[in-house]
Amino acid sequence: MKKKIIYILFISTTLFTCSDFLDQVPGEQISIEEQLSNKNGVLAALNGIYKDIEDIMSSRHVIYADVQGGNITFTPSTVTNLVEIPSVIENSYNFSDLEDESNYSEYYATFYDIINQTNILLFYLSDFTFLTNDERHELEAELLTTRAFAHYQICIHYAQNYNFTSDASHLGIVYNTAPLTIGEDFPSRLTMSETYNYIKSDLNEALDLYTENQSLTGPVYSYFNSNATKALYARIALQMNDFETAFSMSDAVIETSGVSLTTKENYITEWEADETPVNEVILEFSAPRTTEGQVSSSISAHFIYNSNTNYGRYVASGDLVNLYDTEDIRKNMFLEVSLPTSVNNITTDESYYFTKKFQDNAGTTFIRLSEMYLIRSEANARQNLLDDALTDLNIIRERANIPTLTDTTTLLDDIFTERRKELAFEGHLLFDLARFKKDVNRNFGCISTVCGLSYPSNKYILPIPSSSTDLNENITQNEGY
Repeated sequence: MKKKIIYILFISTTLFTCSDFLDQVPGEQISIEEQLSNKNGVLAALNGIYKDIEDIMSSRHVIYADVQGGNITFTPSTVTNLVEIPSVIENSYNFSDLEDESNYSEYYATFYDIINQTNILLFYLSDFTFLTNDERHELEAELLTTRAFAHYQICIHYAQNYNFTSDASHLGIVYNTAPLTIGEDFPSRLTMSETYNYIKSDLNEALDLYTENQSLTGPVYSYFNSNATKALYARIALQMNDFETAFSMSDAVIETSGVSLTTKENYITEWEADETPVNEVILEFSAPRTTEGQVSSSISAHFIYNSNTNYGRYVASGDLVNLYDTEDIRKNMFLEVSLPTSVNNITTDESYYFTKKFQDNAGTTFIRLSEMYLIRSEANARQNLLDDALTDLNIIRERANIPTLTDTTTLLDDIFTERRKELAFEGHLLFDLARFKKDVNRNFGCISTVCGLSYPSNKYILPIPSSSTDLNENITQNEGY
């Protein structure tokens, strides 16, 4: 009976989400039992999950935290020369997103679909007798990390930051640990504290299970593994005010991962390299390739500059560009281009700053070692270990060719600013603003009807799409929507 229910669930999931979990020949259908009856089928299913993750993480949703926080503005139309808000994010950019027409509804649905796919594989795990114990442990570890990662991505977009209430008793998200059937299961949102406890449980269990052999063939940085999971855990623990864990996990990655910081001399050239990530990447959702080995899609579509008639929509705001000192090597991470721009019906050439992080056929950088130094710095600062915090902060500053700091009076603000400069375009700013309880201030390049947001605000998070609240009678909508 149990497997019959899962089969029905799987078919309904694919109908609603067009999941890559099964690659079916037109006119044919195979059951979940057939798909997962051998090692090749299981690995194909796992590969489908990774493909879905890459697809959503390289989509336009990647700009959310930076555009909302104020790091990103827009290029002029190649037709009208007008700078306008892209229609696909117009509501959210104006902090007026709608439950029934959310600009990011696909994000919510896709990640819960990924969670459901993951839970199906976990449900059948004990039946995979064709796997060795090590293979089964590795698979389970990657799936548990995937489940924690997916819930975390939903959490930071759809639930207020962990310290929004003193005891994290405010609403978190639905945390699914088993396959669900649409129309039959109606889970409720947990508190934020409960949500993070589930995430921690999955990550802890995963770390106990990892082996030395990844499930799928490919670059080690393209898949979840022990190092990537520790790095993800460090990021999550920082968000949940668990500074001891944030320190221990980031410290472990820095000291034992074997990954080293990109050097000052190679910083720009490594980012400019076509198709290969910077050497300090811990986790990248690598761009998919065709059977001929050609990149078929890339995050660069949003940021690329090819010519004055062929470029992406998203560039650095003046607020971001002005943060970098003249001698800061990261100031050279922008490709400055003059583009015809219509202002008050007069067309003039204006400067725009395209990031060099995601040009050509770039993969989606998700975690770098630089972030681990900044996490360890902040974790130490939060625990009043100011000298240790300053040491890590200065490692990043020195690599950037800017003066090191000796005064710890404004240390946390200095860490925040360094995170904004170092991790720009990598999807952190709005979540950092919320964690630090800072206001959103978008000045240079802001064309929104609302350029500022005072913390706290309902608009630091998105509305849960009506497609989900309509299906689940127990879902509580976020306040203000």
